[in-house]
Amino acid sequence: MNKKTSVFGVLCLGISMVGFTQQQSDSTKVEQLEEVVVTDSRFMLKRENSGKMVIKISKQEIERNQARTISELINTKSGIEINGSRSVEGQNLGNYIRGGNNRQILMLIDGVQVNDPSIVANDFDLRLLDLNMVESIEIIKGAASTLYGNSAATAVINITTKKASKESVSGSFLTVVGTNQSQDDLNYNASSFTNSVSVSGKTRKFNYLIGFGNRFVDGLSAAKSNNSEKDPFSRFNTNVKLGYELCKAFNLTAFASYDKLKTDIDGYPAPNYTFADTYDEYIVKQKRVGVSPKFTYKNGSFQINTAFTEINRETVSDFSSVNKAKSYVVDAFNKYVFDDTFYTIVGLNYGDYNSQFTKEESFTNTDPYANVVYISYFGLNINAGIRLNNHSEYGSHFVYSLNPSYSIDLDGGYTKIFGSYATSFIAPNLSQLFGYFGANPDLEPEENLTIEGGFEYNLKKKFRLSGVYFNRKEENTIIYTTGYQNANAVARVHGFEIEAELGLIENLNVSANYTFTELKDGLRLRLPKHKVNANLGYNFCENTFASLNYQYVGNRTDTDFSTFENVELPPFSIVDLYFSQKVIKNKLKLLVSVTNLLNEDYFEILGYTTKGRNVNLGFNINL
Repeated sequence: MNKKTSVFGVLCLGISMVGFTQQQSDSTKVEQLEEVVVTDSRFMLKRENSGKMVIKISKQEIERNQARTISELINTKSGIEINGSRSVEGQNLGNYIRGGNNRQILMLIDGVQVNDPSIVANDFDLRLLDLNMVESIEIIKGAASTLYGNSAATAVINITTKKASKESVSGSFLTVVGTNQSQDDLNYNASSFTNSVSVSGKTRKFNYLIGFGNRFVDGLSAAKSNNSEKDPFSRFNTNVKLGYELCKAFNLTAFASYDKLKTDIDGYPAPNYTFADTYDEYIVKQKRVGVSPKFTYKNGSFQINTAFTEINRETVSDFSSVNKAKSYVVDAFNKYVFDDTFYTIVGLNYGDYNSQFTKEESFTNTDPYANVVYISYFGLNINAGIRLNNHSEYGSHFVYSLNPSYSIDLDGGYTKIFGSYATSFIAPNLSQLFGYFGANPDLEPEENLTIEGGFEYNLKKKFRLSGVYFNRKEENTIIYTTGYQNANAVARVHGFEIEAELGLIENLNVSANYTFTELKDGLRLRLPKHKVNANLGYNFCENTFASLNYQYVGNRTDTDFSTFENVELPPFSIVDLYFSQKVIKNKLKLLVSVTNLLNEDYFEILGYTTKGRNVNLGFNINL
């Protein structure tokens, strides 16, 4: 494919097709307020009965962001900063929530824990995922270690993949073509290509979904200093999801996926060891398989989530390395409801994690846990849990949480106040203990204490205002100097988040959020103290939608690795525009997006290229 092809012709074609579309009946009203949350308790509970700040990214919202990556979409939500999502496509991602980083955030895919034992942060790489294979995303912020274990200290991100169609056979195809250019080189050549296809269906007892996706992005260099050498990025995704209902009480779900990521990167070549254009590469291959049987009985259910993951990573550079990792996860739990008042869950979570360094290293977790939710008839709700972390290297650690809330019914809505007191345990990762660079087998585990308090005022479909204050204490923080070590000082982070949604005017939705995060002790690189997101979405008619997004990121501290001195990065603002039109009896949707509309020039990471104004054009066919 010729990467220098101009996209203006495609744009004109798309606009012409829109001019001849016919309106079809479709519910396109903005889905503003989710009524049910799951992740904070593992039960489907009304939002008013939850004592956490829960973010729901619905199927409709994902469909209105099909030109984005999953990290770009999550990065628009309150309390979250995904550093690197605005830079060159293959840039490493830094996930920051409540002052924590990658290793303090737990990722789930369809309720199953995912991570990479060979990588420093022991986290899951969001670059591996195709947003167009995702049904919905639910994010709980704050400590959730009692339900989800190690790493769930500042947030849990639960990604639910697409479900099978209720038809016997159904298909979906998406393609998006766009530019990938810097602020200084607005050539508007086609350099970004995204394709996704899925086939799914359902018979009386059997359902299936088969999906394939690929993404190729070229046109930019990771190093800002010289953009003559390009660093292309490519990703391939294949997944299969099967379900079978043996009877009304028993069903079985199985999945298999293969994901491959390859990106050129820039590095620190000899003899100067300063950041510059190089021909280095980074390659990741991931295989996942799993089975989840579920038995349902009166007032309860018993379920087992099992998964095996194999990851191969290779870095080709002056500091080349090869990493191989395997993990086995089993989470067995029983849920039981007493008279719609007490929701209880008792489970056992086992994980076996292996990674190859100079020799194979491993550790295991065997964690029993219990959680109970009490929902009273007079507004009081309590979510409480305990967990015993049994780590093969660090022994037993007890964590607990208490999360009360009180809600008052209003005419057409509710208001509530809530609080939380929770502890977390985070063991050092295999790479920090035994890896190639700076390993320290004498590291101690981190321990976190998080306190929260907040409110929510909610007039359903009309107005929602919520806010929360958080304060987190972090002991034995693992830092890197000449190698990995535990910090002597206790790190303290506090801040608050405010969210607002307004839907008083028909077909118009306005939402905004503000996050203030302050590190009282210690240092966090690239973590903004102030961040603002705002969105305006409008349905011009039943099948024509447009949105305008604004994001402000305040001052951050970064390190200049040529001098090893800290540098203050100035704030920046970005404006994005999106438009979609549904045509041909709702079977075809055309979309156009313009990101960084004002071509803001800024550093997201010191020395690295950021994206300038870019245009994306695409269409989605559903059969």
